[in-house]
Amino acid sequence: MGRLFGTDGVRGVANADLTAELALGLSVAAAHVLAEAGTFAGHRATAVVGRDPRASGEFLEAAVVAGLASSGVDVLLVGVLPTPAVAYLTGVLGADLGVVLSASHNAMPDNGLKFLARGGHKLDDELEDRIEKVYEEHRTGAPWDRPTGSGVGRVRHYNEGFDQYVAHLIGVLPNRLDGLKIVLDEAHGAAARVSPEAFSRAGAEIITIGTDPNGLNINDGCGSTHLGLLKAAVVEHGADFGIAHDGDADRCLAVDHTGEEVDGDQIMAVLALAMRERSALRSDTVVATVMSNLGFKLAMEREGLTLVQTAVGDRYVLEEMKEHGYALGGEQSGHVIILDHATTGDGTLTGLMLAARVADTGRTLKDLASVMVRLPQVLINVPDVDRTRVGTSADLAAAVAEAERELGSTGRVLLRPSGTEPLVRVMVEAADIDQARSVAGRLADAVKSALG
Repeated sequence: MGRLFGTDGVRGVANADLTAELALGLSVAAAHVLAEAGTFAGHRATAVVGRDPRASGEFLEAAVVAGLASSGVDVLLVGVLPTPAVAYLTGVLGADLGVVLSASHNAMPDNGLKFLARGGHKLDDELEDRIEKVYEEHRTGAPWDRPTGSGVGRVRHYNEGFDQYVAHLIGVLPNRLDGLKIVLDEAHGAAARVSPEAFSRAGAEIITIGTDPNGLNINDGCGSTHLGLLKAAVVEHGADFGIAHDGDADRCLAVDHTGEEVDGDQIMAVLALAMRERSALRSDTVVATVMSNLGFKLAMEREGLTLVQTAVGDRYVLEEMKEHGYALGGEQSGHVIILDHATTGDGTLTGLMLAARVADTGRTLKDLASVMVRLPQVLINVPDVDRTRVGTSADLAAAVAEAERELGSTGRVLLRPSGTEPLVRVMVEAADIDQARSVAGRLADAVKSALG
């Protein structure tokens, strides 16, 4: 069996890859592994379970609840809420485990299952590996102890979670949003109620799109992966700017008043300066991945801030932040982590903080985002090559060195082997788009020649 857990839980087509049986079995295994690890020692275990509005989330939620309760875990059902809301409630309620059913920005047929540790943090890789092992043992017939009588878990709806989470968001804002007109695109997803409520309570005038989830329309032509509707709405309504989330609202992208996109790198740049002014940017450091635009790195250097870069994936950003106590990190895609107030990327929180900066300074988002200039970026996927030799081919190393000499300090080269396919991703940034395309094309040819 290949590894079930990816960088963000178990994901696949609901009822084909991610079945009710798998969800139930993994939930039983998670309960047993955490019990063996001592997480439940000395008390009756509790789990918080939430989901996005996908139709398949209904039966998958039932399967997860059955697995947990049959293992002696009490379950608090918080209903449809963003992933960061489930993480927050797992922490604030002192639960031993959180479970989120969502496939984030993926199309509706997909769904996902993610476990959160006590405090609302992602499980360690070692625990996920152990859960997979125990699941496979149970699936192939190994017996497990089943509680009976009063030992079985109890299930109840926890309806207070919505207000608790919104109050938390409002409570951490440095200032109100009065006077701002903001368009919100909620992707027909998990934040369809939460985000408009939070922005309204904070004082903003809002126009909403993507706030009518029916279980089938999540991420469908809207949200952070499809910004066209938001761009048009911002211009049509003469709004100050727009905010877009994905299906589980752990991402935030923005659109300025002219309809131009403001990506995750630009958002982090704006927030980094705001946090430094409030003495909230510990060690004057921001954490981002190696895929962040070179313009972001140059902007941080110019502003006297340190940029620490990690492998691609918000998991690695978070690990770096936790290890060194950094306060701000994220990805170009809009996963932004403000660690003092969230244990994971929180799109609603990010959008609120961005809006607070606009309100506080009186400057437009376009002006604030101009702190960095995005350099042209070209990405070419080179298929059918031996991705394992990217770091060992002398010919490829020579081609990369030549490209780097040509680009100098105003450009960058990155070769990334795919984690799942026989391909290598060639990324080139340069001050000039034609130069970026030319260098990327030559490097793609070099990859084919050296690794084909």
